[in-house]
Amino acid sequence: MVIDNKKRLAVFCSGTGSNFRALFYAIIERGLQAEIVLCLSNRSQCGAIEFAKEQKMETIHLSEKQFDSSGNYAGAMLKALQDHRIDFVLLCGYLRKVPDAVVAAYPERIVNIHPALLPQFGGEGMYGINVHRAVIDSGETVSGATVHMVNEEYDKGRIVMRRKVPVLKSDTPEILAARVLECEHTLYPDALEKLLDEHP
Repeated sequence: MVIDNKKRLAVFCSGTGSNFRALFYAIIERGLQAEIVLCLSNRSQCGAIEFAKEQKMETIHLSEKQFDSSGNYAGAMLKALQDHRIDFVLLCGYLRKVPDAVVAAYPERIVNIHPALLPQFGGEGMYGINVHRAVIDSGETVSGATVHMVNEEYDKGRIVMRRKVPVLKSDTPEILAARVLECEHTLYPDALEKLLDEHP
């Protein structure tokens, strides 16, 4: 009998899912003991959902608007994770706050990647191009990306791994965003590999 010790992963996405794709291919290429078995999105149509369907992966569209209370919304999210026996949740450009009840049920098991060097340039409203604009406006010469655990506060969880990139004088927020995203695509798989080593 073959025992499958692979960790079962869910990705939460809202957009194109470029980090999702990077993780998916890195798991295969590195032979990691993990498998992405669920893609959950607050948008019924997005690049991440399409990619998941191409890979014959289970997809779920889950939005607060579908529920009459925040408790029912959190309950549906928890049920989806429990039904798929999820070990870790990886946020990949997920533009919604994970309900506190879900965070409490998966302590140190929900992971996010942030496009700056936390604890700087984090918190509510600090996502996407807003982050890179703030970095440039501050005059920083270094930025980067941070993989961290998710807790009840935005971008305050334990830092797993960070990686730096330069901020050039000629950078626009869009140019810096592209450089940081390229960094994210290697950092997130490295951080996942570290987490898997910590939780064999």
